[in-house]
Amino acid sequence: MENRVILDIDDVCIRYGEDLAVRNVTLPIYENQITAIIGPSGCGKSTLLRSLNRMNDFIHGCSHTGGIALGDMDIYDPATDPVEIRLRIGMVFQRPNPFPKSIYRNIAWGPTINELKGDMDARVENALRRAALWDEVKDRLSDSALNLSGGQQQRLCIARALAMEPEVILMDEPCSALDPVSTARIEDLLFELKENFTIVIVTHNMQQAARVSQYTAFLETGKLIEFGETEDVFTNPKNERTEEYVTGRFG
Repeated sequence: MENRVILDIDDVCIRYGEDLAVRNVTLPIYENQITAIIGPSGCGKSTLLRSLNRMNDFIHGCSHTGGIALGDMDIYDPATDPVEIRLRIGMVFQRPNPFPKSIYRNIAWGPTINELKGDMDARVENALRRAALWDEVKDRLSDSALNLSGGQQQRLCIARALAMEPEVILMDEPCSALDPVSTARIEDLLFELKENFTIVIVTHNMQQAARVSQYTAFLETGKLIEFGETEDVFTNPKNERTEEYVTGRFG
């Protein structure tokens, strides 16, 4: 059965003032799959990722053309509420950024301010379980989240996103600030999460992209050079530039 496209990126260009950071990118994001975006520093990976839930709206001078659709919703239609987009498309950033609040309040904060219905205790527990953190924190939910280790803080941030029950989770270099053990735990977690969520991950770590993703997009100077199933991109790339990048001969 062919995977359903949940996010449809169509001829997207993104500018910072006059500088063109993303150039005419067309790309499908498939439901319940992990899509990795790879490429050299400054190639537009994070800019493209942030466009998927309109985080670029907060950057002065950033403008966008082209279409991005979440199902049948045009994300950039003037009538579309960006808050709704960010409820449906969550984000986890490069460095863990827990709120200076208790572990419990970190998870409950988003659902509370967005007036989501249901049992909050159950929502918090479910999010922490899905992020493989519940057993480590269940007896200290009132402790400050800032007391957690770096790896635990990043899983807390993942749990915080999961508590909103999004359809898609964007991850911008989620392991770059973590040690190898914490990185392995996050990677294991991704495999479990894709059963219920669609994940798009930006990573500079090609081995990580090869390990965790089903699809890979390779960007260079803002252009999409190649997109396909991860195994094909890494073992049988169609573009010479892709081959140079994944084999370490890129220059």
